Amino acid sequence: MNIETLINIVLGIIVVVLGILLTLKIRGSKDRVHSQKPGINLETNLRDERLKSGIILNAIEDGVVLIDRDGAIQLFNPGAAVITGWSEDEARKLEYKSVIKLVNDRGEPYSVDLNPLDKIFASPSTTIRDNNANLLTRNGKIIPLSISVSPLFDDKKIFNGAVAIIRDVTKERIEEKQRSEFISTASHEMRTPVAAIEGYLALALNDKVSTIDSRARDYLEKAHDSTQHLGKLFQDLLTSAKAEDGRLTSHPRLIDLGEFMEQLSNDLRFIADKKGLSLEFNIGSSDIIDATLGAGGSHKVIKPFYYIKVDPDRMREVITNLFDNAVKYTDQGKITLGLTGDNQIAQLYIKDTGVGIPAEDIPHLFQKFYRVDNSATRTIGGTGLGLYICRRIVELYQGRIWVESNMGKGSTFFINLPRLSTGQAKIEQEKESVTAAAGSQYTPTPSPVLQ
Repeated sequence: MNIETLINIVLGIIVVVLGILLTLKIRGSKDRVHSQKPGINLETNLRDERLKSGIILNAIEDGVVLIDRDGAIQLFNPGAAVITGWSEDEARKLEYKSVIKLVNDRGEPYSVDLNPLDKIFASPSTTIRDNNANLLTRNGKIIPLSISVSPLFDDKKIFNGAVAIIRDVTKERIEEKQRSEFISTASHEMRTPVAAIEGYLALALNDKVSTIDSRARDYLEKAHDSTQHLGKLFQDLLTSAKAEDGRLTSHPRLIDLGEFMEQLSNDLRFIADKKGLSLEFNIGSSDIIDATLGAGGSHKVIKPFYYIKVDPDRMREVITNLFDNAVKYTDQGKITLGLTGDNQIAQLYIKDTGVGIPAEDIPHLFQKFYRVDNSATRTIGGTGLGLYICRRIVELYQGRIWVESNMGKGSTFFINLPRLSTGQAKIEQEKESVTAAAGSQYTPTPSPVLQ
């Protein structure tokens, strides 16, 4: 039984019941003023519902934790006790942060903006899931965990607490690692012969090497395109496998995202031109640099500096992938690359005027192998891994990626990354200068503002 099924079963039966239990403290005095007969019915019904939910809660292996609005644990089923190492009596009345300690793969505590429990209490809205978490148990053991947290509201829509469903996914993580290792090995081994085939086809298409008629050239060009597509598939499989098991290489360094994106937009311009699309690059709140303007047609603007610390190659991979998708799904209009933000966040976006994405597909868009399947997209090839890889790379730098779209009007992909202040950037540059002097592989490119 997966976590989504449990949510449907458990939340459907216990959320309302447990929500009533929490609100009874507030409404108890009001209930006592009713007549004796309705009071007995309520008590009897509540006792029956508690008995039913208790049987379910005690039977399932997954942990269910009910937390009140003050952050104190009010219910802790046997499954939660087995997973966390805390008994029901010990956990009840304790603050949830003392019992459910989430950590990342390196054993570092989750930050407030990543912890689904903290996020629910900070801004209760919809269910928040995290299938890649780890739990630090009472005995100091770290176990892979899947957690889903749903807010509870009373009849006046006032936040009343939360229900957390936790699951030990040690077995699933091991199996996933084995699959990833197989995919990684197979992809790596198959890339070699595919590269050789692609090379020989390129030689056959070279007029200086061989002479072929037009029909043979047509066949060879189609074979060459298919081989390139196959090579891209193997590369995506290899990258996704590395992203899952932490082997994705990353060499983060200080960059000015504005300068980086401006240079990249110039490199990507010909892709849009080839399809007859215009390209714009926006930086800041209102300044626009039109990439389609010729020499002397551009204008000077005062641009803010958006310092971030990422691997430029990885960030180029993300932006290029999103840009290629925008071009694929846009028949006319323009593609806009933009950059804005505040003191904490640098936000970049890629906007198109294409076909758009159905609302039901958006929640699954960044999952592995997921592709939108409709008449507007079925003829466009793809591996279903590009957006998944983008998400894993962005998360590597503590960022967030999402999309907003309207059918027939286009889509906008957003990426938020932690922004460094000028002072922080100066410190990072000094660190990189010391590392470079000691023989680092990467030499930082100084920014004029930091000189």
